[in-house]
Amino acid sequence: MAHHPRSIVPSRRTPLSGSQRTLATAQLVSAIGDGAYYTSSALYFTRIVGLSPTRLGLGLAVAWAIGSVAGVPLGHLADRRGPRGTAAALAFVTAAVVASFLVVDDFLPFLVAACLYATAQSGLGAARQALVGGLVPEGERTAALARLQATLNAGLAVGAALGGVALTVGTRTAFLAAFTLTALGFLATGLILLRLPAVVPAVLPATVMATVAVGGAAGGAGVDGTTARKGRDGGFAVLADRRYAVVTLVNTVLLLRMPLLSLVIPLWIADRAPQLGWLGSALFVLNTVGVTLLQVRTARAVTGLPSAARAVRQAGAVLLASCAVFALSAAPVPVWAMAALLVGGAVLQVFGEMKQSAGSWQIAFDLAPADRLGQYQGFFGTGVAVARTAGPLLLTTLLLDGGGPGWLVLGVLFLAAGCAMGPAVRYAERDRSSWLTPAPATAPLTPTG
Repeated sequence: MAHHPRSIVPSRRTPLSGSQRTLATAQLVSAIGDGAYYTSSALYFTRIVGLSPTRLGLGLAVAWAIGSVAGVPLGHLADRRGPRGTAAALAFVTAAVVASFLVVDDFLPFLVAACLYATAQSGLGAARQALVGGLVPEGERTAALARLQATLNAGLAVGAALGGVALTVGTRTAFLAAFTLTALGFLATGLILLRLPAVVPAVLPATVMATVAVGGAAGGAGVDGTTARKGRDGGFAVLADRRYAVVTLVNTVLLLRMPLLSLVIPLWIADRAPQLGWLGSALFVLNTVGVTLLQVRTARAVTGLPSAARAVRQAGAVLLASCAVFALSAAPVPVWAMAALLVGGAVLQVFGEMKQSAGSWQIAFDLAPADRLGQYQGFFGTGVAVARTAGPLLLTTLLLDGGGPGWLVLGVLFLAAGCAMGPAVRYAERDRSSWLTPAPATAPLTPTG
């Protein structure tokens, strides 16, 4: 069984390295724009552009289905061409696509722009993870990601507040101002990422290829040896790794929580208590502030694969409790009681989210080979795209139409996935060292200027 080093989470007093500060700055800038977009986009496309919630959900489902396919090849591109340049280029593409939303006025142009946005976002996520893998020592990655997540959520909170202004004003101009802020944020992000040190592309030498072939033939691979060798020879080893796919699938179920605050809850409030329309933005801010303050502390409990799986199991239980509280808001209760229930459900959700995030970061990196971080993180990140694909259609139907019982079904699904992560991780970890041949770790290059 492969040995996985303990992830040491430094105290809050530990200073960030220069690269981590730059990464954090890029996260902060893009997140401010993202927050404005996430809180305002659903109502902009339904109320201003005139799309029905069903067509909005369908368009997002198609877009993220396409985006889910892009993660692995764009992650592979980051491995081969370098994650810094790839991440910067995809940030620029995202900026251009968000700017195109300013002129969207019908379903078809919305669909095209949404597909491009999902593709760029999936690739950017994979490239960013590979960049962290190349610039941050292995034992410090979960700590670094926790800090970056906290920084990202600080930006989301600011952006969500600005998006709340757009929701309050409610005019086309106000919504378009929020989209402009998002586009500028990604433009600045690309420029900031270019200031990072370059990372040596993870080129797989012929000698390593030979070692993999011999090791697979002699030792009996954790996955089918022939298939694994074919996957590595063809460049996309992760597509042959069935065990990693199982872990990714389990994590994807838990990621169905993602569309709740950005899409479902605002529509839920608009349908049942229009006078509480402002609360959707407030709950988003509550979530992001909670993660900003507590994500690093939560990540300290994750020190390896066993504790990561335990954190994900706990996340499933907390998310079930959150859904149960949201289900109560479907009852005929006074407006103040509904507001209290929505706040209570959102508080539980943020705790579940932080545990699930910390556990999944550790799992995604510990089960990936060092020379394929981009494509493995791209594959693991397809869970985000799949959740966003299935989420809008599944959750709008299950929750907006199903009401309280729908919320309980979703909660049980979260609990089942959380409990399944431990067995899935143990299955993926078994005999892994017999076929994952360590490659020289990517090392930062001296900046060229």
